[in-house]
Amino acid sequence: MGFIHRLALALVIIGAINWGLIGFFRFDLVASIFGGQTALLSRVVYALVGISGLICIPLLFRTDRDEVVETSRTGGYGNLQTEFGEEPEFTDIKEVSSKEDLEK
Repeated sequence: MGFIHRLALALVIIGAINWGLIGFFRFDLVASIFGGQTALLSRVVYALVGISGLICIPLLFRTDRDEVVETSRTGGYGNLQTEFGEEPEFTDIKEVSSKEDLEK
């Protein structure tokens, strides 16, 4: 979920809380903070909450399969010698024939 969707969801939650306060207690929090329902700032907040609701409509139809899972090739597993990793050079390895060669 991107930044815009998270911001829109936060504004929708704020709007839902405000509507809950209106429904249960007849108290409009946005209007009381910004100077009444007809004040410019109150109307801006109401408009932003409405636009956020429209942005969040696709969230209703999103399934778990639609979520993008980010994977990393390194992912903490180190180099597993796959086709994406570097393979060791076996041509540089000398054959050891005796214990004396190991000491050199």
